Amino acid sequence: MTEYLTLKQLITIACRVTASAEPPVRDWGLLESALARPQANIFGADAYPTVHEKVAALMHSLARNHALIDGNKRLAFMAAYMMYSLNGYELDPPSVDDGEEFVLAVARGDHEVPEIAKVLATWAAPFG
Repeated sequence: MTEYLTLKQLITIACRVTASAEPPVRDWGLLESALARPQANIFGADAYPTVHEKVAALMHSLARNHALIDGNKRLAFMAAYMMYSLNGYELDPPSVDDGEEFVLAVARGDHEVPEIAKVLATWAAPFG
């Protein structure tokens, strides 16, 4: 069973990545929408059946929706990292630069969920 981030966890991550005491939220609806997207169903079937696709959907929505005043890309990466962690995976890109460039590309719209999932799957490994 897949574990999902809660709104409280997402807000905590947002505050940490932006070094803010208060959540830097510009649009709560966009934030909640991004958080719900990995759990989407289509006619009773998971829209994103694998953990990699679920994490990719979360990353895509957070990076593209701009729910925060600042820190959307940082939140997208760290939320992906934490969702993987909740599900027994470690997200480990080849380098910090690779991770940064990838999230920037996602934010620019260069990658959609299937492509994001493929890349993340190569960077994620089960704990242990």
